[in-house]
Amino acid sequence: MRIVSLLPGATELVCALGLEDHLVGVSHECDFPPEVVASLPRLTRSALPEGLTDPAAIDAAVREKARRGEPLYLIDEERLAALEPDLILTQALCEVCAVPAGQALRASQRLRSSPQVIGVNTYRLEDLFVALRQIAEAAGVPERAEGLIREWRARLARVEAAVSGAPRPRVLLLEWLDPPFGCGHWVPKMVEIAGGTEVIGRPGEPSRRIRWEEALEAEPEVIGLIPCGYRLPEVIAARTLLERLPFWRWFPAVRMGNVYALEASAYFSRPGPRTIDGVELLAAVLHPDRFHTDLVDQAACRLAMSE
Repeated sequence: MRIVSLLPGATELVCALGLEDHLVGVSHECDFPPEVVASLPRLTRSALPEGLTDPAAIDAAVREKARRGEPLYLIDEERLAALEPDLILTQALCEVCAVPAGQALRASQRLRSSPQVIGVNTYRLEDLFVALRQIAEAAGVPERAEGLIREWRARLARVEAAVSGAPRPRVLLLEWLDPPFGCGHWVPKMVEIAGGTEVIGRPGEPSRRIRWEEALEAEPEVIGLIPCGYRLPEVIAARTLLERLPFWRWFPAVRMGNVYALEASAYFSRPGPRTIDGVELLAAVLHPDRFHTDLVDQAACRLAMSE
């Protein structure tokens, strides 16, 4: 079985199933586990201009590509053909986040190997288990998925038990900062399990652009910054965008000192094995007196309000 993964979360699922030796190619965004993906061929690249770092500029470039009907990602079809994959993993959830299924399917139809193409589409947290089963069954190891699912469900149950009965703070997780986007899909359920109440996002629904006034009216007691694809140092640096807002100090979470930068890329942006870690991380942030994980010391940073 020769597997190509064009989705970072799917790459992590493949490795969680013990199938890393079957991976023959990945996307340019696949970075975990590093010891597995570092030497694998990169089969995609971004079609956005190089050097974009400002969130507003990135958003504008994405919207311009959409207006023109141009793809956000390019596939190296010659290299893909040379790998002769039996299975290609892609997604149809978000054209901004990774290579969309339609683009991958068109590329696969030109291959001699006639690979199976699976769209790993995690709309809700429960879909993570569905995706794991799909990959395991395609690779002929369905029993491995069931073992992992039992383990992950047990960890989620431990979190729920730990925070049961505790006051549920009002939480706002922001998936983009300029313009602001509330969270969506699997993330609101993560908040619920971790013992919070997400004030904007709804389970299974897409993240959506919001007005700052809407966020303020929601009166969040905790704000978590999880801009899509950002690592923790990048999230911390992006705080300046928020501190420039004239009403930033009006948020209850800001007044209470409950604004957190979180490692977005690993634990929130991509549904995969580390999504379970993300739930535990949130629980440790929201209820430090009831739940702890060592991850909180390396993947979360409480942001003090600048004077």
